[in-house]
Amino acid sequence: MIISKQKEFTHILNRVENNPVFIIGCSECATLCRTGGEKEVLEMRKKLRENGVEVTGWVVLDPACHFLNDKRLLRKHHVELDEAKKILVLACGNGVQTVAEILRDKDVVAGTDTLFLGEIKHVDEFERKCEMCGDCLLDSFMGLCPVALCPKNMLNGPCGGSVDGKCEVSSEHDCVWDKIYWVLKEKKQLKVLKKIQDPKKWSKTEILRRKIGFYD
Repeated sequence: MIISKQKEFTHILNRVENNPVFIIGCSECATLCRTGGEKEVLEMRKKLRENGVEVTGWVVLDPACHFLNDKRLLRKHHVELDEAKKILVLACGNGVQTVAEILRDKDVVAGTDTLFLGEIKHVDEFERKCEMCGDCLLDSFMGLCPVALCPKNMLNGPCGGSVDGKCEVSSEHDCVWDKIYWVLKEKKQLKVLKKIQDPKKWSKTEILRRKIGFYD
């Protein structure tokens, strides 16, 4: 799922600029992250009104990144949308862009920062797992991604700064290369580390659309 965090309220308030606003949330990732579910949307409505901002309405899209479904759901709120000058979207960057594409005549305000594609570890606890680089190396490193799990994105690690298996950037985090080493050793495949990994093929991230067909 896509992990996000809500922007500081002062930032949102400055972006709204006391204009009438319509608030949009998301039923999926933002709901689970508690950044843009119904509860957060209603809390935001209350805070904005307390600060003198008119809120014309709100909706939680299901989900915010579904273009056709968004169009259908937003039609039901055309009156409130017409009354609003700003559209505050409490969803990931994908959801914000989808809404902006539909409501081209409105100023869309992103109410969250999109952090990473992550795994749900426990309730309210998420862990970064994927950078969606388009050039996956998981099969080389036993399901551990050095791009996502190393703050330095080291493809040929470790960097030499880790101490007792902990990352030098943050001692709270395990060094992914230390973990890779021990997993490979357990499976008697340490020879994998002798291969120098080529630079990432970042050109694969240039793919902007994928259409699934019968022969895809």
